[in-house]
Amino acid sequence: MHARIIGTGHYLPEKVLTNAELEQRVETSDQWIRDRTGIRERRVAADGQTTGDLAEQAARRALDAAGVDPASIDLLILGTTTPDVVFPSTACMIQKRLGLGDCGAFDVNAACSGFIYALSIATQYIEAGTIKRALVIGAETLTRMLDWNDRATCVLFGDGAGAAVLEADESAGVLSTHIHANGDYSDLLKVDVGVSRGFTEEPRGGVKIHMKGNEVFKVAVNTLGRIVDETLAHNQLDKHDLDWLIPHQANLRIIKATARKLDMSMDQVIVTVDRHGNTSAASVPMALDEAVRSGRVKRGDLMLLEAFGGGFTWGAALIRY
Repeated sequence: MHARIIGTGHYLPEKVLTNAELEQRVETSDQWIRDRTGIRERRVAADGQTTGDLAEQAARRALDAAGVDPASIDLLILGTTTPDVVFPSTACMIQKRLGLGDCGAFDVNAACSGFIYALSIATQYIEAGTIKRALVIGAETLTRMLDWNDRATCVLFGDGAGAAVLEADESAGVLSTHIHANGDYSDLLKVDVGVSRGFTEEPRGGVKIHMKGNEVFKVAVNTLGRIVDETLAHNQLDKHDLDWLIPHQANLRIIKATARKLDMSMDQVIVTVDRHGNTSAASVPMALDEAVRSGRVKRGDLMLLEAFGGGFTWGAALIRY
């Protein structure tokens, strides 16, 4: 059996934060941000609006698109680095809200690769015959971890959620998934504090993103090139067999570099980073849903999903939609 995507959905907070508004907060400019990242605006969760709130709405839209009873879901996996609370998992709370029954539910923290990791896990369960349907979500409220005085990071990130419903099917769906990590690079992109290590006297306990942007960029471009090669070789396919690239939406220059490696026109690449910023684990499923709902991605199309994030983690999924 294959894991096949039968429904997608995404949700964005209402508040839009533009580059022009950021110009009033830190020493930056709209042109500087666009030239280096491709971002012109991002969404910010409202006060009191949590990762779980965003994830719930994205999940409801995916379930509605799939046309399935929530009670028929056998497994719920949420990729996130910004859970609502330490425990229970945000997935468990979403399970209750959606009325999924007593299915397995848990969070996965693989930073920006969280949705790809969650998709890979759900796929293994379906292919093993353990479950028939899974709900996979990527959701983040990264703006809660930003230092708004740090122009190197505050311009990059946004909030949002995306989801997909997978179902066991005899026809081709998720052809393969590939996940990797290398902790040697953990100091390049990180949040230094936590429950076990402890917090600091800084605002919000010192919970803020630290990133060495140039170093992250270099490793990301090289690593994504390798995962593309690995995925195509595993499936004995040529890069020209691909119809679509649906990448992690971190930086337009990284996206373009991956497209060049695949010899793909940017017309074959789904880009949302200009409007969403980097939404970490939410970026790939949100881009996927937008591509499906806009009619660009059609049944039978071959898609390559890929992501790279803190850890470092990275992964890819080759999917016949």
